[in-house]
Amino acid sequence: MKYKVINSDGHTIEPPDMWERYLPKKFQDRAPRVVKDPKGGDAWQFFPDVPPAAIGMVTTAGQRYEEMHWYGSTYETINKGCWDGKARVEEMLFDGVDAEVLYPSQRTMMYFTGSDDEEFHKAGVDAYNDWILNEFSGADHHRLIPMFQLPNLGIETSLSELKRAKKTGYRGVILTHWPSGNPEMGEEDEKFWVEAEDLQMPVHIHINIGGKQRNAKEAALGAAAASENLNTMLGGMPFGSFPQAMSDIIHAGIFDRYPELKMIGVEVQAGWIPAVLAWWDDRYWRNRAMSGCNLKMLPSDYFRRNWLVTFIIDRFAVKNREDIGVGNIMWSNDYPHHGNDWPYSRKVINEMFDGVPDDEKYAITCGNAKELYGLEED
Repeated sequence: MKYKVINSDGHTIEPPDMWERYLPKKFQDRAPRVVKDPKGGDAWQFFPDVPPAAIGMVTTAGQRYEEMHWYGSTYETINKGCWDGKARVEEMLFDGVDAEVLYPSQRTMMYFTGSDDEEFHKAGVDAYNDWILNEFSGADHHRLIPMFQLPNLGIETSLSELKRAKKTGYRGVILTHWPSGNPEMGEEDEKFWVEAEDLQMPVHIHINIGGKQRNAKEAALGAAAASENLNTMLGGMPFGSFPQAMSDIIHAGIFDRYPELKMIGVEVQAGWIPAVLAWWDDRYWRNRAMSGCNLKMLPSDYFRRNWLVTFIIDRFAVKNREDIGVGNIMWSNDYPHHGNDWPYSRKVINEMFDGVPDDEKYAITCGNAKELYGLEED
């Protein structure tokens, strides 16, 4: 096979019986369960006293914009590729996509990583990682490239899980909390950065990253509220807390100490990056003495050497690709979430990259991801 188009950020939703099959029996009374939403659609129930999280807007592939809604979608009506690997490959090829980098259902992961019961916490994350690698991606490991979800259980667990991910065959890990589990990044996290560099494991931040705070119920309440307040879908910043996290990592000198460490901002768009990098460079020169920050290079240089980011629809990023760095951006379609345009990815790409040289178009829509994850062609 030859890779021509790679979706650098795709998602899944668990099949209805996944937690029954993968979560240990001792935790079945707390396993997420499928219930009905107010319009007869399917939803995931996490807590008995919290409204369930409907699946509608995270499974919109193939729907007209006018049909999209949180409520009313069922596992019988959504694309089977949302939760079945074999069907996903068929849907990808129909869309003109050769491979996808896969991320989990964030609402479910927050349910487990927000739990104070560390055994339950670990069991839930393990269940997802086992399912996505062995069952879902097992349909075609050349085309379905899962990222390993790290738990939020402190630095030693982060280190052991990072090593396990590498040994098991994952091509990258996802950080939703700092490796130490502390509220802020600090010295304890250094063990993780050095190991990630040594193992050549890319480290991914999907929009947001937090500290040790355990807030599973708060996350579940937020998911339920999103189903009721559709105005939240219309505005807001698309990149969450990511710019601050990237700034913290760069200005802490992480990349001076670990120059080969690769980090990826996922689903954070890219059109904003040139202005922010210019601002950081100016602030660094003005305030480096007062702040005690003594970097070997400008902040923008670390971005271009150590970071990549993914975007969905971002014509500003494509237009300003030279100012960002052609080698620093990767296209994605966010399948099957409501930002996706399946099965029109080829149309979206052709319109967004109109006039872009073929080699640059290939790098952004395929080559950068192929190189980052070491994907080999036949």
